[in-house]
This record gives sequence, structure tokens and C-alpha cells, in this order.
Amino acid sequence: MTEHMPVKLGISQQFPCSYIDKEQERLLVVLDHDFYTQQRFEHLLALGFRRSSDQIYRPHCANCTACEAIRLDVSQFSPSKSQKRIINKSKQFELKVSSVSKDIYYTLYEKYITLRHQDGAMFPPSVEQYESFLTCSWLPINYLELWHNNTLIAVAVTDTLSNALSAIYTFFDPDFEDYSLGTMMILKQIEFANSINKQYLYLGYQIDECRKMNYKTKFKPYQKLNNNVWHLEL
Repeated sequence: MTEHMPVKLGISQQFPCSYIDKEQERLLVVLDHDFYTQQRFEHLLALGFRRSSDQIYRPHCANCTACEAIRLDVSQFSPSKSQKRIINKSKQFELKVSSVSKDIYYTLYEKYITLRHQDGAMFPPSVEQYESFLTCSWLPINYLELWHNNTLIAVAVTDTLSNALSAIYTFFDPDFEDYSLGTMMILKQIEFANSINKQYLYLGYQIDECRKMNYKTKFKPYQKLNNNVWHLEL
């Protein structure tokens, strides 16, 4: 993979892209299980890899480079005017952090997928699908919970690394969508990363052509990975 860290990779077959109509998707998959550790995964994360459940992967599409890895140096983040308004709105809610998954999360996830993503690959939701997507047996995970009184309204599943956090997935109660909970939970992850002295928050892949995946560049300044080099975007 690199001069300093060779790793055995596999290439998946092509399958229909989940994000761009009429495109075909293919993945590089890490086969060397010596790399399924917190320290080594952090190195792979800096090379544009992600994890889904226990598997580490990176897009490797023949005719498309739409997926662009994005990360924030959280100490440099400067909220926009609209993000400052969302931060102010968030003060009425309580943030809790758990290191273990809870049954109540699936109830919220099921409602979120059913009401917000009926046209997506994760519909209909199931417990097996939820666990295969979000859990991980070899990596510490923090679950950022947002509460309104005694009601759980959002969860941000967040991998915890030595020098970074990695945002895996956020789901929330659609009854509270007017509070911009998706954006709010990224802001909470930035706040949490600063509070525990992590330098980076990895946001996954920015996909300009996909409406549901083109929000990550609204958090500035951000860094974009290009040819294995991170470039600052103001």
C-alpha cells in the first residue's frame, strides 16, 4: 500500500453505486488482519480508507472518482453564521457519551430509516443490518447521544483513535428535523474531539453529485485527500 506499510488488499466485484445513479461501484478491501487494530487503522484512515462493521475498505471505481475523503483539524474549525445558530439551538439539549451500544439506539435508528430513507439501500431496517453496519469488534466506539428531557433524539456513532475521531453514522428522530440534527451532531463531534484532545475528525466521503452526501464541505476549513496528500480547503 505504501513504502512504509505494505498491506494485502482485495478488489470487490462491481455493483450498482448506492449514491450516483447509473454508476458502478468497486471497493478495495483490506485482507491483512494484522491491520485491524486501532493504531494501524488510523494510518489507513489517513490514506482514505473507512470501516463498515469489522471491514476496512476504500472506493476503487474504474470510471469515477466522486468519493473524496474529508477531515477537519478541529482546533482550526470556525463555524459559519448558520452553524453558530445551530450551536445556540443545541444548548436546550443534553449531550451524553456512551462507550457501549444500547437497545434504545436501534429503536431510534429504525424510526429514522423508515421515515427518512425509504428510497435507500438500508430500507427496510433490521437489527442484523444495524449491527453489521455500525458495530465493530476490534475498535473502540463512542456513541454521542443527544437528549431532549428524557427522550433520546439523536446518536452519532463515532470511532475513537489515538489522534482522531471518525464519524461513522448519525441517526435522529425525524420529529426534531427542524433543529438540523445532522449538522448539530457533527458540531457536537467537533466539540467532543476538542474536549478529549483529538486533532482530527474524519467525516468520510464527500460526494458532490449526491444530495445526501454533499454537506461535509460546509464545515470549514476542511482538508481533502488527493493522491494520498491532504490539501487544505478554505
